[in-house]
Amino acid sequence: MKKIAVLVSGGGSNLQSIIDSVESGYLNIQIAVVLSNKEDSYGLTRAKNHGIPTQVVSHGDFNSREEFENRLIQVLDGYDVELVVLAGFMRVLTPLFVNHYHHRIINIHPAILPAFPGTHGQKQALDYGVRFSGCTTHFVDEGTDTGPIIIQAIVPVLSDDTEESLGLRILREEHRIFPESLKLWSEGRILIEGRKVKILQKISTEA
Repeated sequence: MKKIAVLVSGGGSNLQSIIDSVESGYLNIQIAVVLSNKEDSYGLTRAKNHGIPTQVVSHGDFNSREEFENRLIQVLDGYDVELVVLAGFMRVLTPLFVNHYHHRIINIHPAILPAFPGTHGQKQALDYGVRFSGCTTHFVDEGTDTGPIIIQAIVPVLSDDTEESLGLRILREEHRIFPESLKLWSEGRILIEGRKVKILQKISTEA
């Protein structure tokens, strides 16, 4: 069974969707560890409620991003994880970390990339006046939300939407496509060609 690590900074609702998908049997993976850069992250509580090991590595304890990331790498490699999943991990990762886990980091972003990268994707969409928004799962590269795209989901932007109401509608889709993306990865159905992701057909095991 493939092992993943989930990195969180806040409430961890996407983490919960992954946990639920594992416990239901939809995902055949092991969450080896949930790691946060904040001791008060509710994502850690979610993990503990399900018997999943947790670690805290506070970025404030280090003099540089590189020192912080070297410690992250040391912890994660200690769990022999094959994939790092960013589920609301609010730290910009440097090439040191990204290259160590080349094509082995998946993130989710609350916008239809390449539109509205970075923070506050929902607010950016509303300010721009788009008719549709959504979310994107993608592999992480050295840019900001620029890595190869796995799955995208679209939601309408309503005339009376606020950042919160649009965010909640997008979040429901995040909870759907994040486990779906991990399922594709765990089944070996993702092929990265340049900056494009090719989804391979599932091979039937039936006679």
